[in-house]
Amino acid sequence: MRIVEPTITVEKFDGKKIMKRIERACRTCYRSEGKITEDSYKKLLKNCITRGHESVLEHEKITVRIYSDVGSYKDLTRHRFASFSVESTRYCSYDKDKYGNEIAFMNPVYIEDKETYETWKNAMQEIEKAYIKMKELGATTDMCRELLPHSTAAEYTMTANIREWKHILSLRTNNHVHPSIRQVLIPLLKLFKQEMPEIFDDIEYDEDFKEEYYAKLIIEEDF
Repeated sequence: MRIVEPTITVEKFDGKKIMKRIERACRTCYRSEGKITEDSYKKLLKNCITRGHESVLEHEKITVRIYSDVGSYKDLTRHRFASFSVESTRYCSYDKDKYGNEIAFMNPVYIEDKETYETWKNAMQEIEKAYIKMKELGATTDMCRELLPHSTAAEYTMTANIREWKHILSLRTNNHVHPSIRQVLIPLLKLFKQEMPEIFDDIEYDEDFKEEYYAKLIIEEDF
């Protein structure tokens, strides 16, 4: 059994270029392309968002890879206007060499009580033993996956346009959201706020959620 930490990997992007491309698309509506300057996108995007004219944000998209628990992608795949490619527990047989012949479980660091944490850990160990035993008895991966809990670590690739990212991050970074979601999406929101403040600055998030819980954020050029 391995206990692992979450990560979120983001394709390298230039927030200013994204916003300027959105501005150019938006100005088609008014045929005001001649008014484009180095920073004209700032006022235009703020005005669009204030007026609720957010459809223009759909012209650009960003892709991320999330390594978290199965429970997190069950929540996020509810968002219909995003695309997902998810590690399949039907086809990934964790008794194989490529997985180290063991199951990886996402570390629930937000379970701070020691006895409660140890109870969780013991349960995961028993699940792994049962999984390996079933495989030894000839069970298919389809059968064995019935044992896997929400804590099972999995990777998934997620793509959404900027409007949908704004919607998702508005809903999924507050204190009503499961900690495993906040772990990966608060760091992403903070990156978007830094790179595209005109679009994302108005989103509030759970600032009391401990930064030590945040998933490691990785930016990759060769995504």
